[in-house]
Amino acid sequence: MNIRVLYFGRLKDTAGCSEEQLPWAGGSTAALLAQLRARGDSWAQALAEGQVFRLVVNQQIVRGEADIPPGAEVGILPPVTGG
Repeated sequence: MNIRVLYFGRLKDTAGCSEEQLPWAGGSTAALLAQLRARGDSWAQALAEGQVFRLVVNQQIVRGEADIPPGAEVGILPPVTGG
């Protein structure tokens, strides 16, 4: 089964696309981030521990580590500024 990962802002530039399907048997947000960071330096920097971004699983903002079930939609959002 897959998950659908949506990228926004600078993360969309890093990914080179706004969304992709990833093979996923189940796991946590930490496992997904580790998988994405392993893609190379630009990914590791964009998703580093100190970087500010939010994860949204099935349209629910998650704080800390959370499970991502197979078939889920996961959004990775950079900080939002208003004006």
